[in-house]
Amino acid sequence: MKITFLGTGVAIPQPGRVQSGMIIEIDSKPILFDCGGGVLNRIFESSYDHTDIDTIVLSHLHLDHVSDVLCLIKANWLCDKTDVTIYGPKGTQQWISGLLEVYDYMQGNVDISVTEVAAGEVFAPDGVNCNITCASGVHSVPSLGYRIESGGATVVYSGDTEPCGPIMNLCGDVDVLVHECSFPIGFEVTNHTTPDMLAGYMDEHGQDINVDRLYLTHLYPHMQGHEGESVELLQQYFKRGAWVASDLLEIEV
Repeated sequence: MKITFLGTGVAIPQPGRVQSGMIIEIDSKPILFDCGGGVLNRIFESSYDHTDIDTIVLSHLHLDHVSDVLCLIKANWLCDKTDVTIYGPKGTQQWISGLLEVYDYMQGNVDISVTEVAAGEVFAPDGVNCNITCASGVHSVPSLGYRIESGGATVVYSGDTEPCGPIMNLCGDVDVLVHECSFPIGFEVTNHTTPDMLAGYMDEHGQDINVDRLYLTHLYPHMQGHEGESVELLQQYFKRGAWVASDLLEIEV
């Protein structure tokens, strides 16, 4: 597997980081996880073409995770690619149907298949040799994290969440954990994660977690200047350490 971080930021603009999105390539097929604002352009800047993408997996329906979904679908349609499969939490079908009611000129011109998934379910996108397991996060709206397994490699993507049992229970024998880290050490917040919140969870439950590498993403502007101390705090909990992800970073798994 190969991971390409497309967007590692949030809804507030900041230099160098667009909103949430990453590609996990499995057997030469790119699967897009989340697609916030700016992600379509990041795909253009990456080693992929937007028409390579026909499978999207959404963690939740906040704008900074979905606002470029319809932009991607339209860009593909303009290039004669009309099919896309979207996996996401309950409400995904209603959300995309509502968008198409607003942009009715796209109705009948694109072939969108939606599969709603829930915590505890395991699914495999068509034509991809992998299993994806879903777990609930702790967020202000229903949010899912995912464990992606293929060919002996495993990645966990937290989505937006506080550190919590259902997501971290996915982390047995994992090569890469991509976990949100919205705010710096000591910041008081719920529904999101700070480095000390994640470290506290690891202190209490780390004996049940086996992760090779941690990559932090979903950084608010408040995190600027605090990246080093965040990595320093967290790297002890992971075999090969911790890093802060950046837009267009590529890693092999």
